[in-house]
Amino acid sequence: MILPIIGYGDPVLRKVGEAVSPEHPNLKETIANMYETMYNAYGVGLAAPQVGLALRLFVIDTTPFSDDEDLPADEQKELKGFKRTFINAKILKEDGEEWSFNEGCLSIPDVREDVYRHERITIEYCEEDFVVKTEVFDGLIARVIQHEYDHIEGILFTDKISSLKKRLIQKKLKNITEGKTFQEYRMKFAAAKKGR
Repeated sequence: MILPIIGYGDPVLRKVGEAVSPEHPNLKETIANMYETMYNAYGVGLAAPQVGLALRLFVIDTTPFSDDEDLPADEQKELKGFKRTFINAKILKEDGEEWSFNEGCLSIPDVREDVYRHERITIEYCEEDFVVKTEVFDGLIARVIQHEYDHIEGILFTDKISSLKKRLIQKKLKNITEGKTFQEYRMKFAAAKKGR
């Protein structure tokens, strides 16, 4: 089932996600719905807070990045088919040089900004089987994970840009909060909640 994506300004996007237990009700269905919602919106990652759930859960599929002909062939191959569910993730280490990439977010439509992130991360997490894994990722995969991980910590990519750039996008952010934006995917806005 395709879920509405929560727009900028909703308090759920600022909550630190709660740990997910194996007994969490309808977990498999929630994860399936998150993938369906992400694909419907042409995203490469989606975190539970973006569908209104303050949980430590996010999904990623970097396949769309594999079409980028500017990337080396081995990185394209790595990105193609990288599909993963992250439950109760914890970044243990960020290292390597910080590099800039133009990021966007399904909860903040029509806003893209250059964000600096570390090139490599070590992360501990569970997939749907709840077996704990520790892995190292780098490049675009690490970036997508860091972006989604920020969501379960209540952080948005707009928090990582300069105050000048924040001022320049203030009007766009206000419009999103008020639901004055059009997307081809379903969204739920903070202003609509207040109006109930």
